[in-house]
Amino acid sequence: MDIKNASAGTANKSDILIEISPATKPGINLTLVSSVASLFGDQIKKIILETLKELNITDAKIQATDQGALDFTIKARVTAAVCRATGKDFWE
Repeated sequence: MDIKNASAGTANKSDILIEISPATKPGINLTLVSSVASLFGDQIKKIILETLKELNITDAKIQATDQGALDFTIKARVTAAVCRATGKDFWE
């Protein structure tokens, strides 16, 4: 799937900014910056990776800047960023 640079979300409290760009090497390259990474980093990464898998994204660079987003917000932001990056509407 062809991926362009795109983002979704904000760096505001209780939100997450997801930035997606084409992969420089095969696979998902995920970077997470979060003030709660020591407590919830594994869960945040799990949600991001599961959502990418559901959307059939296998190769991409993801930068996630978290400010305490809840699970459903993380999933929504990843989905929106992928829709913008691919031009594909996954809800059709």
